[in-house]
Amino acid sequence: MSNKPESLAAAFIHHLAYERRLSPLTGENYARDIRVLLKYLNKDNLEQVQAPNIRQVIAQLHGKGLSGRSLARMLSAWRSFYNYLIRDHHYRHNPCIGLRVPKSPQKLPNALSPDEAVRLLTFTTDTVLTIRDSAMFELFYSSGLRLAELAQLKPADISFPEGTVRVMGKGGKTRIVPVGDFAIQALRIWLEQRSRIIKPGVMALFLSHRGDAISIRTISHRLKIRGGLQGIHQNVHPHILRHSFASHLLQSSGDLRAVQEMLGHAHITSTQIYTHLDFQHLTKVYDTAHPRAKKKS
Repeated sequence: MSNKPESLAAAFIHHLAYERRLSPLTGENYARDIRVLLKYLNKDNLEQVQAPNIRQVIAQLHGKGLSGRSLARMLSAWRSFYNYLIRDHHYRHNPCIGLRVPKSPQKLPNALSPDEAVRLLTFTTDTVLTIRDSAMFELFYSSGLRLAELAQLKPADISFPEGTVRVMGKGGKTRIVPVGDFAIQALRIWLEQRSRIIKPGVMALFLSHRGDAISIRTISHRLKIRGGLQGIHQNVHPHILRHSFASHLLQSSGDLRAVQEMLGHAHITSTQIYTHLDFQHLTKVYDTAHPRAKKKS
């Protein structure tokens, strides 16, 4: 076999397809990333490549605007390519080992304004489906649930006397989250309707129009439609209600630890992103509350 970089790359892609049995799409993604590497290295002998050469390629790509996530994916593909060359073509070292890519700026999650959240949740409930949707969306926003957490709830998870919901989160961890009065009332009304359409043996809190457990796809679709009907101009998806819950609660309370517990975040760093959502609000709180914020006139 030829030792030319293009031939080695083709052999690697063949290895991925026929030995590792990766999908054609995955193979295409690897091939694209390897082509980028060969283009920027511009070397006839890949065994001569050292870590500084790879760093230079990363720097060039980053300078052209590639994100940290894209660069991390490429570096992973290059690392796998060199591991293959070590195993099957007797290369002595992998120049990609130990390298890191620049971090992407942390993207702030979209959130509705409090007025938009109220507008989204204020609609006529004159059918079984709109009654169900009202209960779902109120609970979503009231308690900051993940989409999968909402879909797997059972009626017994709602404690009406306590005003709480028991949630099975990531990693099988259970948490108890408060439920607001609007959501409690909407859930009471929904449970009256639920008993009329439920199929035998179905345990889910929220049902499809056929009486089965509702799918996460249906929840997402109904929320998107409702957003348009209520005149919300941004894309209304399930996670936007969770983001809105977190940002609005943090703006009002400032209690990062409490918000972390209610969201079910394992690490406080996951919750801290919401502290950047309304800097003007935080500045106003500081100016009002801090004894040294402003000079006395």
